[in-house]
Amino acid sequence: MGAGSTPTWPTKVTPRDLKQDSIDQKDIGAYNSEINTHLQQLLSDYNNRDTDRIQTHIDTILAALSKDEIGNIQLLYGGSIAKHTYVDGLSDIDILGIIDKTELAGKNPEDVLNYFEDLLRRRLPNTDIRKGKLAITIYFSDGCEIQILPALKTATGIRIANPDTQTWSNVVRPDKFATKLTSVNQQNNNGVVPVIKLFKVIYSEQPKDAQLKGYHIESLAIEAFSNYDGPKTRKAMLMHLTEYASSAVLSSIKDSTGQSIHVDDYLGEENSFQRQRMSKAISRIYNQMKIADSEQSFSRWQDIIS
Repeated sequence: MGAGSTPTWPTKVTPRDLKQDSIDQKDIGAYNSEINTHLQQLLSDYNNRDTDRIQTHIDTILAALSKDEIGNIQLLYGGSIAKHTYVDGLSDIDILGIIDKTELAGKNPEDVLNYFEDLLRRRLPNTDIRKGKLAITIYFSDGCEIQILPALKTATGIRIANPDTQTWSNVVRPDKFATKLTSVNQQNNNGVVPVIKLFKVIYSEQPKDAQLKGYHIESLAIEAFSNYDGPKTRKAMLMHLTEYASSAVLSSIKDSTGQSIHVDDYLGEENSFQRQRMSKAISRIYNQMKIADSEQSFSRWQDIIS
Protein backbone atom coordinates (compact mmCIF):
# COMPACT_ATOMS: atom_id res chain seq x y z
CA MET A 1 0.00 0.00 0.00
CA GLY A 2 1.47 3.39 -1.01
CA ALA A 3 2.17 6.19 1.42
CA GLY A 4 -0.85 8.30 2.22
CA SER A 5 -3.30 5.88 0.58
CA THR A 6 -6.53 5.07 2.32
CA PRO A 7 -7.07 1.38 3.10
CA THR A 8 -10.24 -0.21 1.78
CA TRP A 9 -12.03 -3.03 3.56
CA PRO A 10 -14.54 -5.57 2.30
CA THR A 11 -18.13 -4.44 2.60
CA LYS A 12 -19.75 -6.10 5.56
CA VAL A 13 -22.48 -8.55 4.63
CA THR A 14 -25.44 -8.22 6.95
CA PRO A 15 -28.11 -10.81 7.74
CA ARG A 16 -30.52 -8.59 5.81
CA ASP A 17 -28.37 -8.87 2.66
CA LEU A 18 -28.24 -12.64 3.01
CA LYS A 19 -31.99 -12.76 3.45
CA GLN A 20 -32.51 -10.63 0.32
CA ASP A 21 -30.18 -12.90 -1.68
CA SER A 22 -32.17 -15.90 -0.46
CA ILE A 23 -35.44 -14.27 -1.56
CA ASP A 24 -33.98 -13.37 -4.98
CA GLN A 25 -32.76 -16.94 -5.53
CA LYS A 26 -36.15 -18.27 -4.47
CA ASP A 27 -37.87 -15.95 -6.97
CA ILE A 28 -35.53 -17.06 -9.78
CA GLY A 29 -36.11 -20.69 -8.87
CA ALA A 30 -39.89 -20.23 -8.91
CA TYR A 31 -39.70 -18.40 -12.25
CA ASN A 32 -37.57 -21.13 -13.87
CA SER A 33 -39.87 -23.79 -12.47
CA GLU A 34 -42.89 -22.01 -13.97
CA ILE A 35 -41.27 -21.84 -17.41
CA ASN A 36 -40.13 -25.48 -17.30
CA THR A 37 -43.63 -26.59 -16.28
CA HIS A 38 -45.07 -24.58 -19.18
CA LEU A 39 -42.65 -26.14 -21.68
CA GLN A 40 -43.34 -29.65 -20.37
CA GLN A 41 -47.09 -29.12 -20.71
CA LEU A 42 -46.61 -27.99 -24.31
CA LEU A 43 -44.56 -31.12 -25.00
CA SER A 44 -47.33 -33.29 -23.56
CA ASP A 45 -49.78 -31.62 -25.94
CA TYR A 46 -47.47 -32.13 -28.94
CA ASN A 47 -46.88 -35.77 -28.06
CA ASN A 48 -50.60 -36.57 -28.02
CA ARG A 49 -50.71 -37.09 -31.77
CA ASP A 50 -53.22 -39.63 -33.06
CA THR A 51 -50.98 -42.61 -33.85
CA ASP A 52 -53.96 -44.84 -34.68
CA ARG A 53 -55.19 -42.31 -37.25
CA ILE A 54 -51.77 -42.08 -38.90
CA GLN A 55 -51.37 -45.86 -38.96
CA THR A 56 -54.76 -46.18 -40.65
CA HIS A 57 -53.56 -43.88 -43.42
CA ILE A 58 -50.31 -45.84 -43.76
CA ASP A 59 -52.29 -49.09 -44.07
CA THR A 60 -54.49 -47.47 -46.73
CA ILE A 61 -51.44 -46.44 -48.75
CA LEU A 62 -49.80 -49.84 -48.44
CA ALA A 63 -53.02 -51.56 -49.55
CA ALA A 64 -53.24 -49.24 -52.57
CA LEU A 65 -49.66 -49.91 -53.62
CA SER A 66 -49.96 -53.66 -53.14
CA LYS A 67 -53.12 -54.34 -55.13
CA ASP A 68 -51.37 -54.86 -58.45
CA GLU A 69 -49.39 -57.75 -56.92
CA ILE A 70 -46.21 -56.77 -58.74
CA GLY A 71 -44.06 -57.91 -55.84
CA ASN A 72 -42.97 -56.80 -52.41
CA ILE A 73 -43.34 -53.12 -51.50
CA GLN A 74 -42.47 -52.09 -47.95
CA LEU A 75 -43.28 -48.80 -46.25
CA LEU A 76 -40.63 -47.63 -43.81
CA TYR A 77 -40.93 -44.64 -41.50
CA GLY A 78 -38.38 -41.95 -42.17
CA GLY A 79 -38.04 -38.32 -41.17
CA SER A 80 -39.17 -37.03 -37.80
CA ILE A 81 -41.36 -40.01 -36.85
CA ALA A 82 -38.45 -42.43 -37.05
CA LYS A 83 -36.38 -40.08 -34.86
CA HIS A 84 -39.26 -39.26 -32.47
CA THR A 85 -38.96 -35.52 -33.22
CA TYR A 86 -42.37 -35.36 -34.92
CA VAL A 87 -44.64 -32.46 -34.00
CA ASP A 88 -48.28 -32.84 -35.08
CA GLY A 89 -49.21 -30.14 -37.56
CA LEU A 90 -45.60 -29.06 -38.13
CA SER A 91 -43.76 -32.15 -39.30
CA ASP A 92 -44.41 -34.06 -42.49
CA ILE A 93 -44.80 -37.80 -42.17
CA ASP A 94 -42.07 -39.19 -44.41
CA ILE A 95 -42.31 -42.74 -45.68
CA LEU A 96 -39.83 -44.69 -47.78
CA GLY A 97 -41.66 -46.79 -50.37
CA ILE A 98 -39.11 -49.59 -50.72
CA ILE A 99 -39.29 -51.79 -53.79
CA ASP A 100 -37.67 -55.18 -53.33
CA LYS A 101 -37.56 -58.02 -55.87
CA THR A 102 -40.36 -56.56 -57.98
CA GLU A 103 -40.60 -55.82 -61.67
CA LEU A 104 -40.01 -52.17 -60.71
CA ALA A 105 -36.46 -52.93 -59.56
CA GLY A 106 -35.07 -52.38 -63.05
CA LYS A 107 -36.80 -49.01 -63.49
CA ASN A 108 -35.29 -45.60 -62.84
CA PRO A 109 -36.61 -43.46 -59.93
CA GLU A 110 -38.81 -41.28 -62.12
CA ASP A 111 -40.57 -44.32 -63.59
CA VAL A 112 -41.19 -45.71 -60.11
CA LEU A 113 -42.52 -42.36 -58.91
CA ASN A 114 -44.91 -42.17 -61.88
CA TYR A 115 -46.05 -45.72 -61.19
CA PHE A 116 -46.72 -44.92 -57.52
CA GLU A 117 -48.65 -41.79 -58.50
CA ASP A 118 -50.83 -43.62 -61.03
CA LEU A 119 -51.61 -46.44 -58.63
CA LEU A 120 -52.44 -44.12 -55.73
CA ARG A 121 -54.69 -41.92 -57.87
CA ARG A 122 -56.62 -44.97 -59.09
CA ARG A 123 -56.99 -46.45 -55.61
CA LEU A 124 -57.64 -43.14 -53.78
CA PRO A 125 -59.67 -41.13 -56.34
CA ASN A 126 -61.11 -38.67 -53.81
CA THR A 127 -57.80 -37.84 -52.12
CA ASP A 128 -55.56 -34.88 -52.95
CA ILE A 129 -52.33 -36.39 -54.34
CA ARG A 130 -49.44 -34.27 -55.61
CA LYS A 131 -46.27 -35.45 -57.28
CA GLY A 132 -43.04 -33.56 -56.72
CA LYS A 133 -39.66 -34.12 -58.30
CA LEU A 134 -38.60 -36.87 -55.88
CA ALA A 135 -41.67 -37.78 -53.83
CA ILE A 136 -45.46 -37.94 -53.74
CA THR A 137 -47.45 -36.18 -51.01
CA ILE A 138 -50.90 -37.42 -50.03
CA TYR A 139 -53.16 -34.88 -48.31
CA PHE A 140 -55.87 -36.65 -46.34
CA SER A 141 -59.11 -34.84 -45.51
CA ASP A 142 -58.38 -34.89 -41.75
CA GLY A 143 -55.28 -32.71 -42.28
CA CYS A 144 -52.73 -35.52 -42.21
CA GLU A 145 -49.99 -35.24 -44.86
CA ILE A 146 -47.89 -38.25 -45.81
CA GLN A 147 -44.98 -38.04 -48.22
CA ILE A 148 -43.71 -41.15 -49.99
CA LEU A 149 -40.19 -41.31 -51.36
CA PRO A 150 -39.44 -44.29 -53.64
CA ALA A 151 -36.42 -46.33 -52.54
CA LEU A 152 -34.67 -49.36 -53.96
CA LYS A 153 -33.52 -52.21 -51.74
CA THR A 154 -30.30 -53.82 -52.95
CA ALA A 155 -27.88 -56.40 -51.59
CA THR A 156 -25.70 -53.64 -50.14
CA GLY A 157 -28.45 -51.39 -48.76
CA ILE A 158 -31.18 -48.86 -49.57
CA ARG A 159 -30.85 -46.35 -52.41
CA ILE A 160 -33.03 -43.33 -53.10
CA ALA A 161 -33.36 -41.13 -56.17
CA ASN A 162 -30.55 -38.85 -57.24
CA PRO A 163 -31.59 -35.26 -58.00
CA ASP A 164 -31.55 -36.06 -61.74
CA THR A 165 -34.40 -38.57 -61.05
CA GLN A 166 -32.93 -40.93 -63.67
CA THR A 167 -30.46 -42.78 -61.44
CA TRP A 168 -30.41 -44.25 -57.96
CA SER A 169 -28.12 -42.84 -55.28
CA ASN A 170 -25.30 -44.56 -53.49
CA VAL A 171 -26.39 -46.57 -50.46
CA VAL A 172 -27.94 -44.30 -47.82
CA ARG A 173 -27.96 -44.93 -44.08
CA PRO A 174 -30.87 -43.05 -42.48
CA ASP A 175 -30.51 -45.36 -39.47
CA LYS A 176 -26.99 -44.03 -38.87
CA PHE A 177 -28.28 -40.53 -38.16
CA ALA A 178 -31.10 -41.80 -35.95
CA THR A 179 -28.61 -43.86 -33.93
CA LYS A 180 -26.39 -40.83 -33.43
CA LEU A 181 -29.31 -38.67 -32.32
CA THR A 182 -30.43 -41.38 -29.89
CA SER A 183 -26.94 -41.54 -28.38
CA VAL A 184 -26.70 -37.77 -27.83
CA ASN A 185 -30.22 -37.73 -26.44
CA GLN A 186 -29.35 -40.42 -23.89
CA GLN A 187 -26.17 -38.59 -22.89
CA ASN A 188 -28.36 -35.63 -21.94
CA ASN A 189 -30.98 -37.36 -19.81
CA ASN A 190 -33.24 -37.83 -22.86
CA GLY A 191 -33.67 -34.07 -23.08
CA VAL A 192 -32.46 -33.40 -26.65
CA VAL A 193 -35.44 -34.83 -28.55
CA PRO A 194 -37.97 -32.82 -26.49
CA VAL A 195 -35.94 -29.63 -27.03
CA ILE A 196 -35.84 -30.27 -30.79
CA LYS A 197 -39.64 -30.39 -30.75
CA LEU A 198 -39.85 -27.13 -28.81
CA PHE A 199 -37.39 -25.45 -31.18
CA LYS A 200 -39.41 -26.63 -34.19
CA VAL A 201 -42.55 -25.09 -32.73
CA ILE A 202 -40.86 -21.74 -32.07
CA TYR A 203 -39.26 -21.59 -35.48
CA SER A 204 -42.49 -22.54 -37.27
CA GLU A 205 -43.63 -18.96 -36.67
CA GLN A 206 -41.04 -17.73 -39.18
CA PRO A 207 -42.08 -17.13 -42.82
CA LYS A 208 -42.06 -20.35 -44.86
CA ASP A 209 -39.05 -19.28 -46.91
CA ALA A 210 -37.10 -18.50 -43.74
CA GLN A 211 -37.67 -21.78 -41.91
CA LEU A 212 -35.02 -24.37 -41.16
CA LYS A 213 -35.74 -27.91 -42.31
CA GLY A 214 -36.38 -30.51 -39.62
CA TYR A 215 -33.35 -32.62 -40.54
CA HIS A 216 -31.16 -29.51 -40.29
CA ILE A 217 -32.54 -28.64 -36.84
CA GLU A 218 -31.86 -32.18 -35.66
CA SER A 219 -28.29 -32.01 -36.99
CA LEU A 220 -27.71 -28.70 -35.20
CA ALA A 221 -29.01 -30.27 -31.98
CA ILE A 222 -26.58 -33.18 -32.24
CA GLU A 223 -23.70 -30.73 -32.54
CA ALA A 224 -25.02 -28.45 -29.80
CA PHE A 225 -25.37 -31.22 -27.20
CA SER A 226 -22.50 -33.58 -28.07
CA ASN A 227 -20.37 -32.04 -25.31
CA TYR A 228 -23.00 -30.14 -23.35
CA ASP A 229 -22.43 -29.90 -19.60
CA GLY A 230 -25.06 -27.32 -18.65
CA PRO A 231 -28.35 -27.75 -16.77
CA LYS A 232 -30.60 -30.48 -18.14
CA THR A 233 -33.84 -28.51 -17.78
CA ARG A 234 -36.11 -27.83 -20.76
CA LYS A 235 -35.58 -24.08 -20.55
CA ALA A 236 -31.81 -24.16 -20.21
CA MET A 237 -31.39 -26.65 -23.05
CA LEU A 238 -33.79 -24.77 -25.32
CA MET A 239 -31.86 -21.54 -24.78
CA HIS A 240 -28.57 -23.34 -25.40
CA LEU A 241 -29.79 -24.82 -28.70
CA THR A 242 -31.15 -21.47 -29.83
CA GLU A 243 -27.94 -19.63 -29.02
CA TYR A 244 -25.82 -22.34 -30.65
CA ALA A 245 -27.93 -22.47 -33.81
CA SER A 246 -27.80 -18.70 -34.28
CA SER A 247 -24.11 -18.91 -35.20
CA ALA A 248 -23.77 -22.56 -36.31
CA VAL A 249 -26.32 -22.07 -39.09
CA LEU A 250 -23.75 -19.95 -40.93
CA SER A 251 -21.63 -23.05 -41.63
CA SER A 252 -22.35 -26.34 -43.42
CA ILE A 253 -22.97 -29.65 -41.66
CA LYS A 254 -21.82 -32.85 -43.36
CA ASP A 255 -24.57 -35.38 -44.01
CA SER A 256 -23.74 -38.65 -42.25
CA THR A 257 -26.48 -40.65 -44.04
CA GLY A 258 -25.08 -40.33 -47.55
CA GLN A 259 -28.27 -38.74 -48.92
CA SER A 260 -26.40 -35.54 -49.78
CA ILE A 261 -23.04 -33.90 -49.14
CA HIS A 262 -24.44 -31.53 -46.51
CA VAL A 263 -27.69 -31.54 -44.56
CA ASP A 264 -28.14 -27.83 -45.29
CA ASP A 265 -27.33 -27.55 -49.00
CA TYR A 266 -30.63 -25.68 -49.41
CA LEU A 267 -29.01 -22.64 -47.73
CA GLY A 268 -26.13 -22.39 -50.18
CA GLU A 269 -22.50 -21.75 -49.38
CA GLU A 270 -21.16 -20.81 -45.95
CA ASN A 271 -22.12 -17.28 -44.86
CA SER A 272 -24.54 -16.99 -47.77
CA PHE A 273 -27.27 -14.36 -47.67
CA GLN A 274 -29.83 -17.02 -46.77
CA ARG A 275 -27.67 -18.33 -43.92
CA GLN A 276 -27.18 -14.83 -42.55
CA ARG A 277 -30.93 -14.29 -42.74
CA MET A 278 -31.53 -17.48 -40.76
CA SER A 279 -28.87 -16.51 -38.23
CA LYS A 280 -30.48 -13.13 -37.59
CA ALA A 281 -33.91 -14.71 -37.20
CA ILE A 282 -32.66 -17.21 -34.60
CA SER A 283 -30.67 -14.48 -32.81
CA ARG A 284 -33.86 -12.43 -32.46
CA ILE A 285 -35.57 -15.37 -30.79
CA TYR A 286 -32.63 -15.89 -28.43
CA ASN A 287 -32.61 -12.18 -27.51
CA GLN A 288 -36.32 -12.41 -26.71
CA MET A 289 -35.52 -15.29 -24.33
CA LYS A 290 -32.79 -13.25 -22.62
CA ILE A 291 -35.12 -10.26 -22.22
CA ALA A 292 -37.78 -12.53 -20.72
CA ASP A 293 -35.19 -13.86 -18.26
CA SER A 294 -33.92 -10.41 -17.33
CA GLU A 295 -37.48 -9.40 -16.47
CA GLN A 296 -38.44 -12.84 -15.13
CA SER A 297 -41.48 -12.53 -17.37
CA PHE A 298 -43.63 -15.60 -17.86
CA SER A 299 -45.85 -13.72 -20.29
CA ARG A 300 -42.86 -12.97 -22.54
CA TRP A 301 -42.09 -16.68 -22.67
CA GLN A 302 -45.70 -17.32 -23.62
CA ASP A 303 -45.24 -14.88 -26.50
CA ILE A 304 -42.17 -16.86 -27.62
CA ILE A 305 -43.81 -20.28 -27.40
CA SER A 306 -47.35 -21.20 -26.49
